[in-house]
Amino acid sequence: MNPKITRFFAEQKPATPCLVVDVDQVEARYRALGKALPLARIYYAVKANPAMPILTRLVGLGSCFDAASWEEVSLCLEAGADPDSISFGNTVKKVSAIQAAYKAGVRMFVFDCREELEKIAQHAPGSRVYCRLLVDNYDAEWPLSRKFGTTVEAARDLMLQARTLGLDPYGLSFHVGSQQLSAEAYEAAIARVASLFTDLSAAGLDLRMINLGGGFPIRYREDVPEIDHFAGAICRAMTEHFGNALPEMLVEPGRFIVGEAGVVRTEVVLVSARGRQDGPRWVYLDIGRFGGLAETEGESIRYAIRTARDGAPTGPVALAGPTCDGADILYEKSHYDLPLDLCSGEQIDLLGTGAYVSTYCSTRFNGFAPLSEHYI
Repeated sequence: MNPKITRFFAEQKPATPCLVVDVDQVEARYRALGKALPLARIYYAVKANPAMPILTRLVGLGSCFDAASWEEVSLCLEAGADPDSISFGNTVKKVSAIQAAYKAGVRMFVFDCREELEKIAQHAPGSRVYCRLLVDNYDAEWPLSRKFGTTVEAARDLMLQARTLGLDPYGLSFHVGSQQLSAEAYEAAIARVASLFTDLSAAGLDLRMINLGGGFPIRYREDVPEIDHFAGAICRAMTEHFGNALPEMLVEPGRFIVGEAGVVRTEVVLVSARGRQDGPRWVYLDIGRFGGLAETEGESIRYAIRTARDGAPTGPVALAGPTCDGADILYEKSHYDLPLDLCSGEQIDLLGTGAYVSTYCSTRFNGFAPLSEHYI
């Protein structure tokens, strides 16, 4: 936890549960990514954290934005973003959302099927479009399932159809999964995209853009490869497959930009062995899966935890949220040790929680209010 957030907690003593985000650290991460991938335009994934202080800071830095809904498009515009800097990056869009974005000046849309392409052609005529490919999410700690993307063969036909429909067939995209630990995943996906570029060029259609998605990892409990490792692999793959005729490159980071800038402070509600002498203690917090920690589903994202008693003797624990719901368990299989003398009323910190916490927070499930947010 950085000194700025530590000082805020000491001076302001906010009620828990709360999320505190250091916006200066957000800027530092944005700059670090730009330095690592200078040829790529950064489209911040608004879904990671759409807080206005983050969006306005990124607008000032010249960022572009990946929006998943008309509501996110609207937030970007409110923050001062140019409509031309916004990509409507959800393959599933209501007609009304396409119309509203187009009316506001947005001219870049993604699709992955004929039906969506036809909706865009009808309600956002002449727009730049890019097709999302389905690629493997191996080695991603938060894989994206098979909900999005299409095959290379289908994408070829769709891009040709886009031209016929009067749209601008701009390029192709993929996403190798969130918290992706393997640079090889990007290399393999770039190879697939490059083959389709070649095939379409032979058919008389020259694409101009590759959207590499996001997925760059951050540190939770364990070290992860640095961004330069991924950037080097991406640049080598692009050069190998495209030579000097590099297409435009876009990236859509969310977690990488805001994740490490945030800390959730939570209160211990209850500590109990539940009558067992040989099992872990159960530690119940005033935030759980329904309060914003949805990425603990399947114990996929394992947050680092800090307490005021760090350094004292510890023992194994299971961690759960406060709601009256049996699914509200954070960690039962993953090995966590917390101080043996941890007790109700104490506060602990969950690190690396700047992304996908505030946006996953439910509204008053069991009557619990959403966690408060502080951007400093």
